[in-house]
Amino acid sequence: MLNKSFDINLNFFSTRSSRLLGVDISASSVKMIELSMTNKAENTLCLERYVIEPMPKEAILDGNINDLKEVGDSLHRAWKRMETRVKNIALALPAAAVITKKIIMSVGQREDDLVFQVETEANQYIPFTLDEVNLDFQVIRAIPENPNEVEVLIAAARKEKVEDRVAAALTAGLKAVVIDVEHFAAQTSFELIERQLPGGGKDQVIALVDIGASTTRLNVLCNGEFVYTRNQPFGGAQLTQEIQNQFNLTYEEAEAAKRNGSLPNSYQTNVLQPFCETLAQEVKRALQFFFTSTQYTRIDYIFLCGGCATVPGLGEMMTECTQVMTQIANPFVNMELSNRIPLKQLKVDAPLLMTACGLAMRGFDPS
Repeated sequence: MLNKSFDINLNFFSTRSSRLLGVDISASSVKMIELSMTNKAENTLCLERYVIEPMPKEAILDGNINDLKEVGDSLHRAWKRMETRVKNIALALPAAAVITKKIIMSVGQREDDLVFQVETEANQYIPFTLDEVNLDFQVIRAIPENPNEVEVLIAAARKEKVEDRVAAALTAGLKAVVIDVEHFAAQTSFELIERQLPGGGKDQVIALVDIGASTTRLNVLCNGEFVYTRNQPFGGAQLTQEIQNQFNLTYEEAEAAKRNGSLPNSYQTNVLQPFCETLAQEVKRALQFFFTSTQYTRIDYIFLCGGCATVPGLGEMMTECTQVMTQIANPFVNMELSNRIPLKQLKVDAPLLMTACGLAMRGFDPS
């Protein structure tokens, strides 16, 4: 059913039994993570190593690979810095590149019949022929009110989108064995955080706000399922641009100064605070759309992830603007850490690593 180009078993949902590197490719950087399992009986994970490798500007545009060589070179540099022997990797596509649909199906079908029905259903929802897409599906849950039916999630992506990422991995000397979806991967790693909430997060409505370079994505979850997603066209690139304008810097200089804190004192009041206020307002606006378009009337927690999550004062500004308790997402809080991990730096980097962490977790059976 899935595309077998490059002799690689691509899939969206199935788990793997061997260790994988989780690799998140974004417009600003490559995030690469290696996890191990130290106690299979208790599913105890350990963060062995990670790197964040800058991505050349415009190598990735609108989530698509624009310069295959540059992306491949960035992947190779990240892998070399990891100092690992693992070459099998899990990658993810942006949500905009994947069509997902939940359908209801009868239980007890033979695999061939199940595949045929999924493909028949997919033809109704996918605006491409099945020859043009990678298609996968997973049984999500039983239907409580009807024990003879189950809910099935279908995911489909254009083959060219998948093959671009596979080719970039091959260019770097790596082998892509899993293709996931970015927000599904982030959801997987968020489960590590959700367990720490009162009652394990049961019946809590949680907003996961991912602040990317050009887009801020709001994902709302309840009991482990996405109930709402919205993108706002605002992100960290606006902050970088304003730094360039205010202090007469190049893009690269502005990015470096933003990360290492070497900007003048006026940066805090003239640039950073207005950015935080605007971003908080964007999230508040997205939450208002959520309330008006769903049956939900509250958000219990906001968790920030992505490149700007640890911007000083942003969490407090978000809490004040939305009146919702806001925290920084860190999937490694209760994970074992190898002695190679710089603890102080990990605290800063953790919100950027949500997707890569979830991808690395695909190497282990979570059941």
